[in-house]
Amino acid sequence: MSIQINYKNNDLKKTSTNLVLFVEENFNISGLKKYISSSEFSYISDLLKNSDLKKNLLFFEVNSKKTIFLVSIKEKIEASDIESLGAEFHSYIDYDKKDEYFINPDSINSKFENFLGHFLHGLKLKSYKFNIYKSKKNTKHISINVIGNENKITTKNELRFRAIEKGTFFARDLVSEPPNVLNPKEYANRLLKLRKLGIKVTVYNESQMKNLGMHSLLGVGRGSINESFLVTLEWNGNNKDKKAPLSFVGKGVCFDTGGISLKPAKFMEEMKYDMAGSAVVAGLIQTLATRKAKVNAVGVVGLVENMPGGNAQRPGDIVKAYNGKTIEVLNTDAEGRLVLADALSFTEKKFKPRFMIDLATLTGAIIMALGEEYAGLFSNNDDLSNKIFKVGEKVKEKVWRLPLHDNYDKLINSTI
Repeated sequence: MSIQINYKNNDLKKTSTNLVLFVEENFNISGLKKYISSSEFSYISDLLKNSDLKKNLLFFEVNSKKTIFLVSIKEKIEASDIESLGAEFHSYIDYDKKDEYFINPDSINSKFENFLGHFLHGLKLKSYKFNIYKSKKNTKHISINVIGNENKITTKNELRFRAIEKGTFFARDLVSEPPNVLNPKEYANRLLKLRKLGIKVTVYNESQMKNLGMHSLLGVGRGSINESFLVTLEWNGNNKDKKAPLSFVGKGVCFDTGGISLKPAKFMEEMKYDMAGSAVVAGLIQTLATRKAKVNAVGVVGLVENMPGGNAQRPGDIVKAYNGKTIEVLNTDAEGRLVLADALSFTEKKFKPRFMIDLATLTGAIIMALGEEYAGLFSNNDDLSNKIFKVGEKVKEKVWRLPLHDNYDKLINSTI
């Protein structure tokens, strides 16, 4: 299944298939007379009298071939709200029919800049499907035709949205792949393909990591027949910027059984998602490169598989990390922090970044604490934390800061 966006010139009143129009809040349709016929206007006006005007979207079947969709625009609206409208509209698309959909941006009565771009962006993000292993694939294509002369998307903004979509879909593909396909080596090979975008990709194998002293990361992968890797992704989009780069570090545990501290069997199949933090980092760097962002950034991902086995790390083992600290392993299912310990130390020493943001699926306990609404944020930087909190509110990816304090350090001190 796929969505194709086309730009056409059509007479709206002669459009005989699905038509998407935008109206003011509470479905005030007075401005639509020039876009639909008099009979259609009267028909919709009558039906609106008994409709739920608190909804964001309503549709009316004018005849067997034509449906008119009305999208309600709130007076105070944000980009994430507009993208949600696009995603909601996608749920009405019928892939079993070979219908076309016509969107008329001329009917948009909103001062929000690039409204149409955000609407289509939300629609395309919602259209994502991971079905490459389906025996019978749905190969149908849906055409979304944008007609009208106003509120068009600029080329610059269209490229920006496309870059975000490509990076997002890349991350989603990585997270969705089964673990027998996306082992650390296959993952590293996929990241190497990003070189064609101008990203400098460096892969460190186990021998190289051993020489560097990354025994914290290496210990996690000891029980697996699949080799572990550390991969760096460097995007230098601004040669004039002499400041230190931005850095993003991701946990890439391609499958997490818990190791010797074996997880319960229930829901273990979901542990292919334990590399989601690294997928976000990879998708971000790809997005920056695709849109030729004028910024210098580096992504670092530790790719391992946490398996039980004759050579697996045991509870009670002691390993030495890249920065020289020794770590007593009490639970092999606390492997994410071991991967990140070396990845973060390596990033700090090699790239000397302005800041480091790491992303990881570290513990289900964060869901017990915050539920599904917020991601947990831990930081030693108040300014950076405030910025992440504010931008999270803006794009509806909310975070909640949790405390870090010296007294907590005592709880992780080992007697040996």
